[in-house]
Amino acid sequence: MNDTPTEFRMPHITDVAWCPGCGSNMLQKAIHSALHESKIETKELLVLSGGELATKTLDDRNANMCNERHDRSRPAKPGVKLSDKKLVVIVHSGDATIAGDGDNYFLQALRRSADVTVIVHNNMISNLNNAQASLALPHGMKTPAQINGVKLKSINPLEVALAMNARFIARGLVRDVEQTTLMIMEAIAFRGFSVVDICQPCVLFNKLNTCLWFKKNIHYLPKGYDATDRNAAFRLAAGSGKLPLGVFFRKEERELYEEPIGHQYYPALSAIAT
Repeated sequence: MNDTPTEFRMPHITDVAWCPGCGSNMLQKAIHSALHESKIETKELLVLSGGELATKTLDDRNANMCNERHDRSRPAKPGVKLSDKKLVVIVHSGDATIAGDGDNYFLQALRRSADVTVIVHNNMISNLNNAQASLALPHGMKTPAQINGVKLKSINPLEVALAMNARFIARGLVRDVEQTTLMIMEAIAFRGFSVVDICQPCVLFNKLNTCLWFKKNIHYLPKGYDATDRNAAFRLAAGSGKLPLGVFFRKEERELYEEPIGHQYYPALSAIAT
């Protein structure tokens, strides 16, 4: 792995405004390494974002980019692929957005199944809203806004993606830069809609899901795991206990949204027209 790829970094110093120790710094490094190792040219890359802390990922990116209004990035990407199928399209989104105010856009993007990669910045809290609970925050956890604990069950982006028949589903840990890099490379190379859920501690607001918590509560999928078994992927995504990391599901069967479906001839309609 090239440890310090520079072609995707802006040529000047930029202020990405992340807290010291924020996992976003390591995620940025993993993404740059994945793009470098995949030999993608900057002119071939389009990066989209639409709100939350994930938006700042674009601040240091030397590529075509578009920062939409709060999570309006997902409606744009099918149209982007229709206009230029050669583009490598990556969408950055936070857990609060993808499971909250952007959930319907997420569902429609999954339904269309364009050849894009969605990277979920999952720190299980809405840190730009004064540490309010995101919809991915575990039940019962207390925040400055939910002082008695979160009452509602959390939404799991991987369960939603599997239910909507996404063809590539994975989860990584931001502090494992090498594995995260390889996972993002695989997602980008995959032909179809890819969702990569990246767990990253929020060092300022999330006092439960800390670096130490993740160290004790994760495990990697075994080498013999069958990533084509959708039922097994559901059990992993919905299971309790330690969080599994790796590629849950991978299956290239579904036609892509940007592929032409052709025209079908209906004699009855033709007769009416004449």
